[in-house]
Amino acid sequence: MAFVINDGCVSCGACAGQCPVGAIAEGDGKFEIDAASCISCGSCAGVCPTGSIEEA
Repeated sequence: MAFVINDGCVSCGACAGQCPVGAIAEGDGKFEIDAASCISCGSCAGVCPTGSIEEA
C-alpha cells in the first residue's frame, strides 16, 4: 500500500531526500508521492517533521 502526503505538508523536502526509489517530488504547494513507484517502505513518514505522510 502506497503512502500519501496530506495538506499538512510544509514543503520542507525531507521526505524526498529519504525515498530510496525517488518516488517523491515537489508538487503544487506540497510534495507528492507517485503511488506507482512507492515501495511502501515508510522511510518518508519517519522523517516528516509535521507527520503529514500516512499509508493510503
